[in-house]
Amino acid sequence: MHPNAALLERFYTAFAAGDSETMAACYAPDVHFSDPVFPDLKGGDAGDMWRMLCEAASDLEVVGSGYEADDSSGKAHWVATYSFSQTGRKVVNVIDAEFTFSDGLIVRHIDSFDLFKWTRMALGAPGMLLGWTPFLQNKVRGMAGKGLKKWQRDRAAS
Repeated sequence: MHPNAALLERFYTAFAAGDSETMAACYAPDVHFSDPVFPDLKGGDAGDMWRMLCEAASDLEVVGSGYEADDSSGKAHWVATYSFSQTGRKVVNVIDAEFTFSDGLIVRHIDSFDLFKWTRMALGAPGMLLGWTPFLQNKVRGMAGKGLKKWQRDRAAS
């Protein structure tokens, strides 16, 4: 297995174990992370997102697979199953990830998933009716970003 594929396996094995510190250690200090909910996280914010998500998850199950990588790029597939904390609704999120590596660390991580499908599972009727709209998708992004900033403030204060 290529060392960068092993890095991806370590990242998702840590995620499945709720070990956000190991996940963050797989990232370069200047990492850039993007997904449909957190479209532009840089540096420590990316690691903090995983810390926040792992802390909040009471029933998170993560299954990673399809680790492929070479010296500069890679990809993985993963499925996260959990209860969305704000509604208690069960979510099964199917995600494809692309990576760029430098010096044995992840410098770019892009997760892709169907945000409309996610809003239907996580939010129920509102997601079904409005989850495809930029209005609701931007609201989800805004709430997620505010949640991360609040988590960071609370953590810094303790």
